[in-house]
Amino acid sequence: MALRDRKKEVEEKVITVDSAMQGSLSFKEPVHLRINGRFEGTLEVKGVLEIGDSAIVDAAITGDDILVSGKVKGEISASKRVVLRDRAVFEGNMRTPILNILEGAIFQGKCSMLGDVFDPDGLARYLEVDLNTVLDWASAGKIPAFKEGNAWKFERKRVDEWVSAGKIS
Repeated sequence: MALRDRKKEVEEKVITVDSAMQGSLSFKEPVHLRINGRFEGTLEVKGVLEIGDSAIVDAAITGDDILVSGKVKGEISASKRVVLRDRAVFEGNMRTPILNILEGAIFQGKCSMLGDVFDPDGLARYLEVDLNTVLDWASAGKIPAFKEGNAWKFERKRVDEWVSAGKIS
């Protein structure tokens, strides 16, 4: 499928939430989710998540592109980028490779700009160890890791520091 066709497919799947909701929303296929009301809980979105001007969100958010115009409190983990538009108010912590904060936006918290990020297979190749060893280390908390959805992810910088500290065995 051509990239243009895939983009068109994502644009056609726009879902708008204008009311108050509480719970977990998870999309495994790319969508464009627009929240204009209140939301509390967990959001997992493939594609674009747009928090409208009038939205008030208190959630753990995982997604690709996250565009914020309203108020968000919680955690954000974006695989592509986060944009805090001029009226946005964000309070919490985020992980994203690209952060764009427009003049007028308010950001209170911490941001980790992901550098090189490995999946378990990539880390196993990088460290020249077995995949099961990497998964065991992650599950036991022996290696710096975080979960994105159900998948383990590893930041190269933190793994390199871990190796330099002699913790690999």
